Amino acid sequence: MKYSTLITETEGNVLIVTLNRPPMNALNGELIVELGRLLDEAGEDAEVRAVVITGSGDKAFSAGADLSSGFGEDVGSFVKRGQDAFTRIERFGRPVVAAINGHALGGGCEMAMACHFRIMKEGGTIGLTESSLGIIPGYGGTQRLPRLIGRSRALEMMILGKRIGAGEALELGLVNEVCGEGETLEKAKGLARRLAERAPVASKLIIDAVARGADLPIEDALAVERENFVKVIGTQDAAEGIRAFFEKKKPEFKGK
Repeated sequence: MKYSTLITETEGNVLIVTLNRPPMNALNGELIVELGRLLDEAGEDAEVRAVVITGSGDKAFSAGADLSSGFGEDVGSFVKRGQDAFTRIERFGRPVVAAINGHALGGGCEMAMACHFRIMKEGGTIGLTESSLGIIPGYGGTQRLPRLIGRSRALEMMILGKRIGAGEALELGLVNEVCGEGETLEKAKGLARRLAERAPVASKLIIDAVARGADLPIEDALAVERENFVKVIGTQDAAEGIRAFFEKKKPEFKGK
């Protein structure tokens, strides 16, 4: 399927998605809807084992919501669509890597936080800056940022509308790696290729266990882990991994 706001390409088992609303890749309703459709399609494609999301150009991953488009007549529904789309990224059954090739602000930061891994360009900035407009994050930022960096630092960033550089983001655990100019996408694709080599069913169930267990009491969260362990132990990939371990060979996972 063709998209107006996204560019897609595939390299092996890695799907690369580029937000295509230059120069700042601002998020609007059309992009959110198209992102949801893309995730539906990718979820049905067994050949896709990892996803990279990046922004077009070299200025911004995404500078946030397209304020010129407004929020529609039903603001609650508008916000819910964005929350749902980003939750689908977070719970997508294959690893998703954000290649933050510039600034990731507001909704752009929220999209990046929904990804499982974040590679950020040195010189870029990231933050939830909505309070500077007199509003609050609406696409999951108030919930995901405290979970990633802790409540106090998250409140500081959100209430002050603070944006931070890549180095500080790395120190806080907001991003996984910082790289030089022009290296972000290749670094992200390299990580995605390594992730794509891992056992697909195990990756899916790890993502699921973390997502479902995050807000549960420990006993209930352990039950989720136990449930997923039972699911994975009977797979062909588990048999392959254990066999390869004893034979001292590299396993060849089929996703079954």
